[in-house]
Amino acid sequence: MSDAQIFADRMLSLGLARVSEQAAIAAAKLIGCGDEKSADQAAVDAMRRQLNLLDIQGVVVIGEGERDEAPMLYIGEEVGSGNGPAVDIALDPLEGTTLTAKDMPNALAVIAMGPRGSMLHAPDVYMDKLAIGPGYPTDLVSLDMNPTERIETLAKAKGSRPEGVMVCVLERPRHQDLIAEIRATGARIRLITDGDVAGVIHCAEAAKTGIDMYMGSGGAPEGVLAAAALKCMGGQMWGRLIFRNDDERSRARKAGIDDHDRIYRRDDMVTQDVIFAATGVTDGSIVKGARRDGDWLETETILMRSKSGSVRRLLYRQRNQ
Repeated sequence: MSDAQIFADRMLSLGLARVSEQAAIAAAKLIGCGDEKSADQAAVDAMRRQLNLLDIQGVVVIGEGERDEAPMLYIGEEVGSGNGPAVDIALDPLEGTTLTAKDMPNALAVIAMGPRGSMLHAPDVYMDKLAIGPGYPTDLVSLDMNPTERIETLAKAKGSRPEGVMVCVLERPRHQDLIAEIRATGARIRLITDGDVAGVIHCAEAAKTGIDMYMGSGGAPEGVLAAAALKCMGGQMWGRLIFRNDDERSRARKAGIDDHDRIYRRDDMVTQDVIFAATGVTDGSIVKGARRDGDWLETETILMRSKSGSVRRLLYRQRNQ
C-alpha cells in the first residue's frame, strides 16, 4: 500500500481541527440572531471549503440529509482533493442550531474521520441510545434493561446509591415516561434542550461534568458521531435504530441495514481507529465558545485520536473579519 493510501491519523488530525474551527467561526457570527438556517448554512459552507483542502478521498457517510437536500453536506458527497487515503467522514457542521440561534450553551461544530468502511452508515432515523463512561465492566448495562435496572446496576458498580447517579436526557415530550421513571429511582437528571452528541460525550468525563449516564432517543447520525468521540475518550455506548414507518425502513435497507432490531455497540458503529474534532460555537461544558477579543476571534477545539488515546485542547486565533 502506498503512503498516499494509508490513513495517517496523526498527520490528518490537525487538518481536521481546522475544519471544525472554520465551521464554528462561521456559525459564531450568527449567535443570537434567531436564524437557525443561516447559521447552519454558514457552518456547512465553511466546513465544505476546508474539507476540500485536505488531501483525502473523502465520502460523507454521516451528514445532513440526502443528495437532493444539497447545498448541505449530504450523505454520499465526495470531499477532499481526491488525493491521499480513502476515508469515511461523519459530521455535523452545527450541532445545536437552536442553541446557536438563541445563544444557549453547548453548540458545537463536530467532525470525525476514519478509514473507508469504518463507520456505520446510519440512516436519518431515530436511535435509542445508552452510554456510560470508562472504567466499568464491559456490557455492565444494556438497552434490554429498563431504566431502573440500568441506574441500580450503575450505582452498585459506582459504589453509591441511585441518588449518586446523574443521567443526561434530551428534553422532549417523548421522554416524559423515561424522565418519570429515572426520578422515581432517586437518580438525578440533567436535561438538555439540544445537542445529544455533547450529551453522550459528557459521560466520558464524569468527574468534570457530573454526568454518569446518557439515556433516550435522538438522531442516529448523531449517535455515530458520539460513538466516534467515545472511541477516543473511552466509555461504552449502545444504540438501536427506531423505525416509525416503511419509508424509514426503506432508507435503512438502502444503507445496507437489514436487521432492524440489532443493538449496535460503540465498536459496531465505529469499527476502526478514528480522529474526532469538536469546536465550541457557544460556551459549553466541553469547550468554550467562540469569542471576540478586540480585533481577534478565538476558538477552542477538542481534538482526539482513538489510536493513541490522545486528547488535545487547541486554542486558535484569527483576525475578526
